[in-house]
Amino acid sequence: MSDVAIAVENLGKRYRIGALPRNGGRYRYKSLRDAIASAASAPFRALRSSTTANRKSQREADETFWALQDISFKIERGEVVGIIGRNGAGKSTLLKILSQITEPTAGRIKIRGRLASLLEVGTGFHPELTGRENIYMNGAILGMKRVEIARKFDEIVAFAEVAKFLDTPVKHYSSGMYVRLAFAVAAHLEQEILVLDEVLAVGDTEFQNRCLGKMRDVSRNGRTVLFVSHNMSAVKSLTTRGIVLKGGRTVFDGSSDAAIQVYLKSATEQDLTGAKRWGRGEHTAIRAVRLLDINAEPTSQYIPGEPLHVEVEVETDGISGMSLEVFLTDATRSRLGMASSYHFHDQTLPSTKGTYICRLLLEPMWLASGNYTLEVATSVINVSWDHHVESALEFNVPFSNPLGSKLDFKQSYAFGSLALLASRQPQFDPIPGQTDDRL
Repeated sequence: MSDVAIAVENLGKRYRIGALPRNGGRYRYKSLRDAIASAASAPFRALRSSTTANRKSQREADETFWALQDISFKIERGEVVGIIGRNGAGKSTLLKILSQITEPTAGRIKIRGRLASLLEVGTGFHPELTGRENIYMNGAILGMKRVEIARKFDEIVAFAEVAKFLDTPVKHYSSGMYVRLAFAVAAHLEQEILVLDEVLAVGDTEFQNRCLGKMRDVSRNGRTVLFVSHNMSAVKSLTTRGIVLKGGRTVFDGSSDAAIQVYLKSATEQDLTGAKRWGRGEHTAIRAVRLLDINAEPTSQYIPGEPLHVEVEVETDGISGMSLEVFLTDATRSRLGMASSYHFHDQTLPSTKGTYICRLLLEPMWLASGNYTLEVATSVINVSWDHHVESALEFNVPFSNPLGSKLDFKQSYAFGSLALLASRQPQFDPIPGQTDDRL
């Protein structure tokens, strides 16, 4: 146990869904008064019949869900571990328990050493205090003495690049300045364990690379790092071990490369008939995505230099103001480019209920050889996604040079900026008789 920094045993976290019912079928949340009244009436409730008790027990079971269940693992000192999984898998809940922000419902954790966590932008910052004051306050929250913070103060300010605004209240900081300062404090103070949740989701490419470099330095010094991210490039380049969560349970624990493959395969789940189970949104549902060759036949390969034909089958309830978005991602699901029916062509989904085939013709691209994915989503314009399919279609580029040269450029996994995929005006064609009454 002396070399174990974190030990998690049969960890579980249960949450209540919704609120308590009141007469007439309406709902309200439980207040302190409700809790006191419930405690006072407990002896009388115990006299009720077992049938009533069983019904209540069943009702309570229906109103709760397990965000985490039976999670067990050990992390040794100096390990850099990636926690990956789809949205709702339980990653953030796990980190909040490890950071002692929330208590587990079942199981226990053992942590050897001081732990610093960065779970959200500006966590632990007071908006009315200046950057200087927040550095000292945040360091104190993390358990550091003032002399320790002072010793690292100049390094923190230099890394965060906020010297000019050091005596400005952080409520005036941009989100990028917030996360730079928060990461600098967490990474530079001398904690044995560093917990990071999507720290690379904010910031430009230069800052992301500096974060990765700093986390590598941290791990080389024998400190333990837990890293949650949807950016598989970062997970691959930074971590040596990956833990994959799905539905609140651990489905894989092993090398980072193997963990990434498990995660990517889970994005294209299929039911017993072989059909993909993508669910649906509130107003729309993406049903199929196809890549077509120059003869308009379905294919799983793309030859660089040719137009890229994409067909998306989508259902809609006829609501107006919906856009169709297509993202091109590499083998680690890093987004390389995007196309949008509304933002690029000022065209929305049809306002008549039904099922449609959307045909997109993307201009020729010169992709390196490797595996790629199309990520597809419908969105309420400038608000949020309605239905999002993370891995809608996988295809392969067999070679980067179709002109016959032996020189081949293969995929690399460096960070890159998101490019726009030039495309012609999308075409929406209805499929006769194809509607879904659930929409």
